[in-house]
Amino acid sequence: MKGTVRNRHPFIFIAPALVILILFSLIPIMIAFVISFTDMDLKGLADWSNISFIGVENYANLLGDAVFHKAVYNTFFYVVIGVPLVIFFSLGIALLLNYGKNLVFTVFRAVYFMPAITNIIAIAVVWGFLYNTEYGLFNYLLSLADMDKIPWLEHPVIAKLSLILLAVWKGIGINMIIFLAALQGIPNSYYEAAKIDGAKRWQILFYITLPLLRYAIFFVTVTTLIGWLQFFEEPFIMTQGGPLDGTVSMALFIYQRGFQFSEFGYAAAGSFVLFIVIIIVTLLQFKLRKADDEI
Repeated sequence: MKGTVRNRHPFIFIAPALVILILFSLIPIMIAFVISFTDMDLKGLADWSNISFIGVENYANLLGDAVFHKAVYNTFFYVVIGVPLVIFFSLGIALLLNYGKNLVFTVFRAVYFMPAITNIIAIAVVWGFLYNTEYGLFNYLLSLADMDKIPWLEHPVIAKLSLILLAVWKGIGINMIIFLAALQGIPNSYYEAAKIDGAKRWQILFYITLPLLRYAIFFVTVTTLIGWLQFFEEPFIMTQGGPLDGTVSMALFIYQRGFQFSEFGYAAAGSFVLFIVIIIVTLLQFKLRKADDEI
């Protein structure tokens, strides 16, 4: 009897978190899933009798929606270019900062982390001036080299690359901190033994540091990939999906359909397509990781 009472204690501690998870995560997901099979809009929100069950029509319409196709393409464009850049620069900066122990390197840690905690609106205002075609700093620097002005946010491909540059700059900080924590967890005895054996810096990097960072790299890769699949703030603030839907992402497409056009059922269907994509990509990452561990 005492054992039974004692076993209840862990459940008492996790109950509040579990209740919050069910109320604000699982139940809304199930409701959204049901809504994705309806034609719910503002009229339906005001009077549920106006809501009709339409089956998989929303999902079928997504397959033929040219804007949604662009959103899928743009999202994978962001992921393919942005994710490797974030990981590469975050890891590179963390390695450089880890070698320095004086005050200067501590200051640089704060400098690189600042964009991650800065309000996106403030960032958008500053970068909006930087990208301004006529008066922006970037085009001014190009003019000093007698180069033509670049329409940073006015050409679909260039606008996507411009948003990636902004997002990479903003996303380095958090991942850098994760890599720094992992680097500081590597025992110094490994490095001392390698130096005694005459190992060079690049050998230490590739045969000691990077292998011992594999779990941190995996974690950062998965979380960064999920974040970039939900790429929203930068195109929403900077371009609103333009020009010509050239920067609209899947997350922005869902927002526009749901909150600008009030097509809640259609937006819910889009959100579950994105959800399935994230699940597939994440499972694939874990499968590749498991296969790598078995080698």
